[in-house]
Amino acid sequence: MADPSSYRPKPGQIPESPGVYKFRDEHGRVIYVGKAKSLRQRLSSYFQDLANLHPRTRTMVTTAAAVEWTVVSTEVEALQLEYSWIKEFDPRFNVKYRDDKSYPSLAVTLNEEFPRVQVMRGPKKKGVRYFGPYAHAWAIRETVDLMLRVFPVRTCSAGVFKRSAQIGRPCLLGYIGKCSAPCVGRVSAEEHRELAEEFCDFMAGRTGTYIRRLEQRMREAAEEMEYERAARLRDDIGALKRAMEKNAVVLADATDADLIAVAEDELEAAVQIFHVRGGRVRGQRGWVTDKVEAVDTADLVEHALQQLYGEEWGDAVPKEVLVPAVPDPAEPVAQWLGERRGSRVDLRIPQRGDKKDLMATVQRNAQQALALHKTKRASDLTTRSRALEEIAEALGLDSAPLRIECFDISHLQGDDVVASMVVFEDGLARKSEYRRFQIKSFAGQDDVRSMHEVVGRRFRRYLQEKQKTGEWEETVEPAQDVPVEPAQQAPVEPGQQVPGEPLRQAPAEPDEAVEGGGNPLDDDGRPKRFAYPPQLVVVDGGQPQVAAAKRALDELGVDDVAVCGLAKRLEEVWLPDDDDPVVLPRSSEGLYLLQRVRDEAHRFAITYQRSKRAKSLKAGPLDSVPGLGDSRKQALLKHFGSVKRLRAATVEQICEVPGVGRKTAETVAAALAGAAPAAPAVNTATGEIIEDEAAASAPSANRGTRS
Repeated sequence: MADPSSYRPKPGQIPESPGVYKFRDEHGRVIYVGKAKSLRQRLSSYFQDLANLHPRTRTMVTTAAAVEWTVVSTEVEALQLEYSWIKEFDPRFNVKYRDDKSYPSLAVTLNEEFPRVQVMRGPKKKGVRYFGPYAHAWAIRETVDLMLRVFPVRTCSAGVFKRSAQIGRPCLLGYIGKCSAPCVGRVSAEEHRELAEEFCDFMAGRTGTYIRRLEQRMREAAEEMEYERAARLRDDIGALKRAMEKNAVVLADATDADLIAVAEDELEAAVQIFHVRGGRVRGQRGWVTDKVEAVDTADLVEHALQQLYGEEWGDAVPKEVLVPAVPDPAEPVAQWLGERRGSRVDLRIPQRGDKKDLMATVQRNAQQALALHKTKRASDLTTRSRALEEIAEALGLDSAPLRIECFDISHLQGDDVVASMVVFEDGLARKSEYRRFQIKSFAGQDDVRSMHEVVGRRFRRYLQEKQKTGEWEETVEPAQDVPVEPAQQAPVEPGQQVPGEPLRQAPAEPDEAVEGGGNPLDDDGRPKRFAYPPQLVVVDGGQPQVAAAKRALDELGVDDVAVCGLAKRLEEVWLPDDDDPVVLPRSSEGLYLLQRVRDEAHRFAITYQRSKRAKSLKAGPLDSVPGLGDSRKQALLKHFGSVKRLRAATVEQICEVPGVGRKTAETVAAALAGAAPAAPAVNTATGEIIEDEAAASAPSANRGTRS
């Protein structure tokens, strides 16, 4: 626990201007971001007698080790900078709203040549028009199905669209009149875009004018005795009215507004938002948050407004925002919303009439959401706390292991040896912290040696981070052997340092994120790869693996991290230097948590190993040629027709391929001459050997072996 007086700024250092401030912990990570009309007045309030501070504020200032600030000219700029920093640094002590589910929205991809109507979830994309969000995807599909009769906009995927254009025949929707079939040229791109824009106008609430226009056209068709066209227009009007009936009218004056309600207790808060467009409820969403800082209802509303409109522009920000409490001061927030909309935005509390009644409905939804969230989470919190306490007691730890890291080794008979590291914080998986390793220091199967290497690499990187901040005085050998990749990126294959031997560089493929390359570490407080140590390291294995992990920590001088292993056979927990395992009861929540961590590490490792094995099985003879990219590979295969003909070609003939110079041609010829000829392709249906190697020109499932 840090003493706030140790990092308190000197008198007169803090300016009285508006600005944004950041508290950092001992690792340099930003743990809190705030804004202030007067930085001196706000920051001084943190450095007072700890007994006078709110418990959450007291925890924050004692966790912090430094404070810094940035001066801005206006409160609106402070609001914008605070939102940007909260999004960038993800501070642990700031209120962070989290969706209780991923709500679907109706999206129109106006950024495409032929806009498409579809259901979308997740973050919004540039150039796409969104409507909603809605509670259920089926509600969107029902509405779209009714409206396609009037606005026959494309709904098919890019693959279906391309296929229909190739064969010159539209899909089923084109035949039944629910798609204008731009894929086969029934309408031009301009006409189809006009249909999509009319669809968007109708969904945005401009319904009355369009229906009146259809009714006028229906009457004109009837007067001209074109009864079939009049009947179709009548059915179109009916379909649009049925689509409108799916959204109840709640405000009679065709109001465009968002209503925000908050339900809270001492620890948590739930926020509910109703999106009203054209007097109808067009969407609803809800958030839940832990109150990790001392905030009131007005502060929660301000954070919700930042979360809701931080990425929105134009009509996505309504003319009116109704809230249960107005932030103090309200002018900067209203001005910020107006800048994002491009016109004035009213931010106020409804006092009477339909808007107050609707706000009461939104408030009831927020209260129900909070009650439901607490019902779901109560047992989870209790169970996780009990599990961590049981682990601490069984392993003799001083405190509950809030961060657990588990390592596992995976291979197939000694080939493609890889390792995984998974992270659990507070008993929950933190997938953004997962890491994958490749074992390069030796070949073959040796789980113990692999475990020693991986644990050593992980903690060597941690010590490097401590060296940067001056917290670690010992000299740590540079970790040039850390091929680490985030959980959802392409495999990483940089070099590996072998003790007593020079560094052996592994070839880097074009799609690799090589260490120190496209994904550098930062020193500005953002989440880092290995900046935080765990309280407990779990290895998948028994006594040998545990001893290897402990030896790796001892070699680096790390003595404040506990190590244990979980053996699969009898689910025994092994500790370093103990001849007998710790046996937890089968009903133990602690054992169940360790099993979940171990199984997750095993799943993550074997998934990575399988992906590498699949990649190696698909490799062709040209993949081993250094400096030869995909474009020139395709050019070579297209020119010669197959690898067999390319292998028989001379250097001069290879030079005839556009983009291939003599040096590259010589490299290709030498690589193919040294490679074993590919096995003949086999027709799997007849068993016939195909003499022509055209099938081998690219990796294929029809090839029995690789070149």
